Amino acid sequence: MRRVRRVALTGETLSGLRKKQADADKKKGNGPFDALAHWKTRRRTLPVKAAEEALKQMAGGRERCMYCLDSHGTDIEHFWPKSPYPEKMYYWPNMLLCCTDCGRIKGDRFPIDQSKKPLLVDPTAENPWDFIDFDPDTGNLTARFDLLADAYSLKGAETVRVLELDRREALAAGYRKTYKRLKAIIERHILEESFDSLPNELIEEDDHGLLWWGFKAAGQNEAPFKTLRDSHPTAWLMCLAAID
Repeated sequence: MRRVRRVALTGETLSGLRKKQADADKKKGNGPFDALAHWKTRRRTLPVKAAEEALKQMAGGRERCMYCLDSHGTDIEHFWPKSPYPEKMYYWPNMLLCCTDCGRIKGDRFPIDQSKKPLLVDPTAENPWDFIDFDPDTGNLTARFDLLADAYSLKGAETVRVLELDRREALAAGYRKTYKRLKAIIERHILEESFDSLPNELIEEDDHGLLWWGFKAAGQNEAPFKTLRDSHPTAWLMCLAAID
């Protein structure tokens, strides 16, 4: 996973989305309301299509799913699901881009805590690596262990559970491939003792957002990240600056 920066929509697009939300709110207030049907009939309207194009821009050139980063993002995902929470259906900050698998697996599942705050990671609102960890041996994503709290992150655990991030073999294989590529690049540069092109090479090969894990989270204590940090601090700082 990786942090995704949300872009600003035009005033015209935001106005169009607000009008659609107002229409949904009005229909919901008048009686039984089918959120899915309302969305389907307005899915191809200009404001929604403009929002989708902005999401694709946010997802990067390969338009990866904002949850798993492993598959192509195929559709607009509602972080707060549209059926239980139709009042957020056309709310721009509630829209993500996700793949078919993540959308199907998540469905309407949306755990919240006692204060009604989401227990799922929103990659456009927070850094996933604050809650998620990576197991280089299996390729699985797991909940991050918080040393200060002496407990696993509840938000991380719920995100892993709901999206089944530790049960999808193809997903784990994708993360493992990226990890091996990053590892090989660092090891080669250490062997050659040449680091000028290292940051760009790493960024180019990081399909799954693992650089943040490797340089700023638990991965910095794993070889070869640790070797680079301890033996070549200038190159380490260069990579940190590039990641930021």
